[in-house]
Amino acid sequence: RKPVSFLVYLWLAAEQAKTHDEVNVSYQQVAESVGVSKSSAQSAIGWLLKRKLLTVKKESVTATPMYTVRSPWRESAAI
Repeated sequence: RKPVSFLVYLWLAAEQAKTHDEVNVSYQQVAESVGVSKSSAQSAIGWLLKRKLLTVKKESVTATPMYTVRSPWRESAAI
């Protein structure tokens, strides 16, 4: 029901798989990479955070966020 959120999740997961680390990226960079507007990317990231599919860290209020993609279905299976 949220195709943009799905695309953002897949893109962030791919970026995290490349670097094996958190993804340090702005809303604008996500939007350009996925091919959507900045507000759509911001809304999608907000929804993914609410669903706990992403975690975010910021060094300061204005810093570029660092996202970690979570896979709860894998994490619960490992227990």
